[in-house]
Amino acid sequence: MTSSRAVLVINAGSSSLKFALIDTAEPQALVRGDIDRLGSPEASLRWRIKDDKQPPQALAGADHQAGLLAIVDCLAPYRERLSAIGHRVVHGGEDLQMATRIGAESLAILQANSALAPLHNPANIAGIEAAQAAWPDLPQVAVCDTAFHQTLPAMAYRYALPEALYREHGVRRYGFHGTSHRYVSERAAEAAGLDYASSAWLVAHMGNGVSTCAVLNGISVDTSMGLTPLEGPVMGTRSGDIDPNLHGHLQRSLGWSLERIETVLNRESGLLGLSGHSNDMRTLLAARDDGHEGARLAIAVFCYRLAKSLAAMRCALPRLDGLIFTGGIGEHAPAIRRETYAHLSWLGATLDDTANDDTLGKLGCISRGSGPGLWVIPTNEERQIAIETLAVLAATPG
Repeated sequence: MTSSRAVLVINAGSSSLKFALIDTAEPQALVRGDIDRLGSPEASLRWRIKDDKQPPQALAGADHQAGLLAIVDCLAPYRERLSAIGHRVVHGGEDLQMATRIGAESLAILQANSALAPLHNPANIAGIEAAQAAWPDLPQVAVCDTAFHQTLPAMAYRYALPEALYREHGVRRYGFHGTSHRYVSERAAEAAGLDYASSAWLVAHMGNGVSTCAVLNGISVDTSMGLTPLEGPVMGTRSGDIDPNLHGHLQRSLGWSLERIETVLNRESGLLGLSGHSNDMRTLLAARDDGHEGARLAIAVFCYRLAKSLAAMRCALPRLDGLIFTGGIGEHAPAIRRETYAHLSWLGATLDDTANDDTLGKLGCISRGSGPGLWVIPTNEERQIAIETLAVLAATPG
C-alpha cells in the first residue's frame, strides 16, 4: 500500500452527489465535481480536472445509480490509480467509532442509525449502494462525522435524562464535523511544530453549520453539537442552543406542529432568522456596513455565542496550545475572527490584526508573542476521508 494511491470520496445527499478523487501525495484533488437535483429534469453534472473546468453534462431524471455511472466516465483516465471508495456518512452512532470497511454488518449499523439522522443516513446509504454497483471490485469505506467524537467521556456525552432513554434509545450527545475537527487540529499541531499526540486545541468550525471542539492529545474530549446538528452555537439557518421548553411553548401558544417547529429551528432561524435578511455571512457583513440593524444583531449574537461555546470547551482542556478557526467563515472572515476573539482575550493570546486581515483561505498564524496561538487552518474533509480510507485498507489483511 502506497500513500499515492487514489481514493474516490463520495458525499451523497438526498438529491445530490459530491465527489472528489484524492491522491494524498498531491496537494489538490485530481478530479472533483457534483451532481445536483437528482431525480429531476434539471439534474446535471459539473466537474473539473484539477483547475480545468469541464463542460457540464445534463442528466435529466438521473437517480444515485445513474449519477454514479456518469462519475465512472469522468474518472476513466484514472481508473488504474483508483484503489478504494471513501464515503462520508453523517451518523455512525456508538457502533462505528472509526473509519470502517463497508460490508453487510456495517451497512446494517448505518441503516439502524438512520433514525438518528433521517435526512442524511438514508441518502448516504443510497450513495454507498450505488457505488457498490458501479465499482463492485473496489473496497468501500465509511467515514462517519460522529466517529471522532466517540472518545468523549460520559460526563460530556450524557444528557441529564432518565438512563433508559440512553440505554434503550441512544439519546446522548454524538457530535458532528468530526472529520474536519480531526483534520485541522492535526494540521495545526504540524504547523506549530508540536506533537499532535501531546497537544491541546480549541477548534471553531464555522460554515453554514457551526460547531466547536476540544481536542486533547489527538482525541475529541468535548464538542458542541449533540444528538443532532442543531445543538451548539448560532448557525446559518439553525438556532443552536435554545430553551428545551420552547417546543411545548410554541405548540401550546401558537398551535404549531412538531414538524413546523423543527422546520423553523433548522431552516428559518440562526443568522437568517436574527437578521431577517440572509444566512450568508458575506452578505450580512456588507449589509452591516450599510447600516442594516438586523445584520448587526445577527453578527453580534453569532460571535458572542461562538465565544461562549469555545469558553465552555476550554473546561475540557488542562492546557491550551491554540485556537483554530476553520470552515468557510472561519477561513475567510477576519472580522468574525476578530470579534469572536474579543470575547476570549483571557485565553492569553494576542491577535495580530495585520496577519488576521491578510489570512484569507490559507493556513496562517494570526497571533503574536507568547501564549496560545491563534490559527487559521483550511479544512479538507475529503482529504481526511481519503487518509482514513487508506489507513483502513492498510490495516485490512489481504
